[in-house]
Amino acid sequence: MSVKTHVPALFLGAALLLGLAPAWSQPGTPGDSGAKQDIKTAGKDTKKAAVTTGKDVKKGTTKAYHTTKHGAKKVFHKTKTTTEGAVKGGKEGAKQ
Repeated sequence: MSVKTHVPALFLGAALLLGLAPAWSQPGTPGDSGAKQDIKTAGKDTKKAAVTTGKDVKKGTTKAYHTTKHGAKKVFHKTKTTTEGAVKGGKEGAKQ
């Protein structure tokens, strides 16, 4: 190879090397967290998940309670009116 092809390759190589050197020597960026911060973040996420789960359980339990209460009242009233109708029908049948 001639000197004409070596010179541009040499400059290109030097530029790449000098361009990447500062990137290797940079300290961690603010967005780059260490292991301690990762553990803190995991703890906060776990707490948030537990709180959300607790709220959802409370909501589901309350809804189930109210639905059961409503159903029980409905059955009570339905049974009451059916029983009253049977009693009235029995009385009418006894009179005849």
